[in-house]
Amino acid sequence: MFLIITAAIFGGIMAASLFSIKFLFSEHMAKKFYRLFATADLIVLCVIIGGWMLRSFVPETFIAIFGNVATIFLMTQLFCGIFVICAVVARFFYRKFHKPTKFDPERRKLLAHSMIYPLFSLAVALYGNRIEKNSDVENFYDVPIKNLPPELEGFKLAQISDLHLGAYFSLERLENLLQRIADSKPDLLAITGDIFDDAQLNPDAIKIVDSFTDKFPHGIFYIHGNHEHFRGIRAIEQMLAQTKINWLVNRSKHVTSKLYILGVDYPQRAPITSSNDEERSKLFAEARHSYVSGAMVNVPDDAVKILLAHHPEFIDDGAERNCALTLTGHTHGSQFGIFGVPLFPVFKYTRGVVKIGDSFGYVHVGNGSWFPFRLGCPPEIAYFTLKAK
Repeated sequence: MFLIITAAIFGGIMAASLFSIKFLFSEHMAKKFYRLFATADLIVLCVIIGGWMLRSFVPETFIAIFGNVATIFLMTQLFCGIFVICAVVARFFYRKFHKPTKFDPERRKLLAHSMIYPLFSLAVALYGNRIEKNSDVENFYDVPIKNLPPELEGFKLAQISDLHLGAYFSLERLENLLQRIADSKPDLLAITGDIFDDAQLNPDAIKIVDSFTDKFPHGIFYIHGNHEHFRGIRAIEQMLAQTKINWLVNRSKHVTSKLYILGVDYPQRAPITSSNDEERSKLFAEARHSYVSGAMVNVPDDAVKILLAHHPEFIDDGAERNCALTLTGHTHGSQFGIFGVPLFPVFKYTRGVVKIGDSFGYVHVGNGSWFPFRLGCPPEIAYFTLKAK
């Protein structure tokens, strides 16, 4: 699946790049750029596929450097192709209604001020890789709850998710992120999976998270994502067992008054995105139901329940079980967005707030990245304050 997705992405980028070259350079220069970019793209593709197949032998330093450079190079091509397509379409309609007095085939072929397109595309690529990807924003939400006990009025919890510790998210950045959240003084921190994603760094990362548990009055709550299962789940759980981190696997914990935090594991039957496979969707729904049922054991019906889950479709299960709040992640908000809307909504719930009846759900956009680039979808720290409805 990784190879298929990678090849498809590269095919789209190469097509956009070759299309844009046709309108940016003379015929003589275009031929040279065709060969140059086609060769460079194929080299990058081969290195990525080879590195993935031999990933256990590839140093993280190389992954970080090559990954960032390759991302900037490829995103520049992609955006250049997009901008050129938009310009060609706009020019077509303009000339359809405003025909030039003199016809010049070469001028008609090339776009005016052609170097603006690759330069602006490079600026966008650098911004997405060097700035937005590393700029965590803070988002604040009030969660109205019926019959909220007075002592829980104003209870505030923070959420982070999908850090993907490794080449693109360092231990230093993890520590700085946790300190920033602690300085905001929420009552509790929820981490909804895909944080411990590097077997070599995981032990130190768990120690860092554990060192912050006392900085939150009600501690840190953590649940597994799919990537923890890829990185040796048993070893991770053995290390967590030696800490004060509240890690929940299909169980709950009484926090204060009538507040319970429920946490569920990531079902191995979960589809990568929203699935049209009826059989797989059925198995996934059964797994979700089973996990939430396990977490609900010994939780009073009138309790204020907050469900932590990695996959966003657990929001449906949270609403079904009258959970006041369900916090999820996994989607990265698609890493591309415009005006707060994900450009690739391939999940049932991809980003932001989901309201189902009186239940409040949230899909966190993540703090790390699948690949080192974000545009219109910065990493976030989400804060939720409980309010009486």
